[in-house]
Amino acid sequence: MSTLKSMLAGMFAAFGLTVEVVDIGGRLYGDLTDAMRDPSTRQRLVKMMAVDFGPRAQRVVEHLLDDPRFAPRKNARRRGAAALKSGPKAVVGILGALARPAVARARVFGEIERLRQQPVTDPTSAAELLELVEEDAESGMRSDAIIWPVVSGLVVSAALPPLLKGVASEDEIRTVLGGMPYNVTIQIDLALWQMARRAEPYREMLLDTPPQELVSAHRAGELPEFGLEAFLDQYGTRSAAEVDVGVPRWSEKSAPVFAMLANCLRVTDPEQAPDLRFRRAAHKAEEMLAELTRRARRKHALRGRLAAFFLRRSRELTGLREAGKFAGLYPLRDRRRRLLLIGAELRAKGLVERAEDVMFLTLPELRGVVQDGDDRRETIALRRSEYERELHRRTVPVALLSDGTDVETLLPAPQSDGHTLLGMGAASGRVTGRARVVRDPASATVEPGEILVAPTTDPGWTPLFLTAGALVTETGAVMAHGPTVAREYGIPAVICVPDATRHIRTGQLITVDGAAGTVTFE
Repeated sequence: MSTLKSMLAGMFAAFGLTVEVVDIGGRLYGDLTDAMRDPSTRQRLVKMMAVDFGPRAQRVVEHLLDDPRFAPRKNARRRGAAALKSGPKAVVGILGALARPAVARARVFGEIERLRQQPVTDPTSAAELLELVEEDAESGMRSDAIIWPVVSGLVVSAALPPLLKGVASEDEIRTVLGGMPYNVTIQIDLALWQMARRAEPYREMLLDTPPQELVSAHRAGELPEFGLEAFLDQYGTRSAAEVDVGVPRWSEKSAPVFAMLANCLRVTDPEQAPDLRFRRAAHKAEEMLAELTRRARRKHALRGRLAAFFLRRSRELTGLREAGKFAGLYPLRDRRRRLLLIGAELRAKGLVERAEDVMFLTLPELRGVVQDGDDRRETIALRRSEYERELHRRTVPVALLSDGTDVETLLPAPQSDGHTLLGMGAASGRVTGRARVVRDPASATVEPGEILVAPTTDPGWTPLFLTAGALVTETGAVMAHGPTVAREYGIPAVICVPDATRHIRTGQLITVDGAAGTVTFE
């Protein structure tokens, strides 16, 4: 939690913003009270929620704008000065990326490679290691080489709906955003697919052996060579819930990689090969781009030229949206390694039961253990118990008031006929198939064509998309990770379906309509 708070503070600071991040039930929430009361930002919040957090968050903010407790206050303007300071840098960075997208991409991937190969040295004492961890917490992750190209991609994609109003439907615009190049998460998925092709001669062994046994064989050097070491060297910083520094990476616990490899090996229909599906989505996107450009030019010459520019730039820059998070995994990797080294020394001294226990302490508390030998074992046990309990929570509120009210419970429930769940269409298409409800991707199996139903997804989930026929999630936004990757593979996605994992059962036959935003029970 301490790590994420410091990272988010650094990210918001890059945009001249200050947002207080609070811990509720072991989860991060942004305190929007001041922004809701600030006359200069309150109306923009609705649009920001729609783009970044989806329709559920948007409805909540719209409801709270009418709440007298959040009425605008003239003295609430506190962010303007900071935003003004970052404004010129933002303009230069965004315009530079729009003018020379290839140069911007080269800088982004060059910075990622620099971070990957950056030599690091670790001091030997826990006290010195902790000093490095504390310094990293204050510095944050603020690379202009990555931030502004990523923001540029988000800007051009957000500009398309108003620019193409009356020219293209939302579904057609989403088609343009499919099969997007330069997406590091897609590159990882396709690298996993290529590894599966090389592992085909060992298919029976990899499918019939439990992942944990394969991990032991790999560590003992007993597995044949099919590219696993190279894959982990390049992408081993990833994992599900990877922004949590307390979660082991693929390079540490590679069982999820073997589970994902087995999923890939189950794809036997050549037409369902992920690389082919990606190329089909890219071809469809390029065709739609050309068609929308023609339509816009027929309607208005100047607007048509502007639309053509933004459509093309969306294909050149929007795929970078995953790069910022991926780059941030390298500082997390170093921080995690150093924390575990501190934990190992404390364990040797009998101050903690296991090295991982340090993850349940704040930095000041850890400083007390390292410097003064404070006994925090009871605190650690209580927090570990709370953490394990919260992992089983089925429903996580989108928004909470300080008195504990779940704001969504105050809103009218969406109408349904009992056979249809309503959400938001985020990737076009209509597919009928068997549902596969997954809450933990680490060892999940998704058979080719099954519909993945999940509470949410992050990059650690996306190898499951390689075999999924469609995606249904309880949270998300159109430009969020899950639907973005769904569009890359040309599979339908419906997001923000409340309690989807409770209403839908594995094996149930359902139809996902990405245009209508519905999930229908057959």
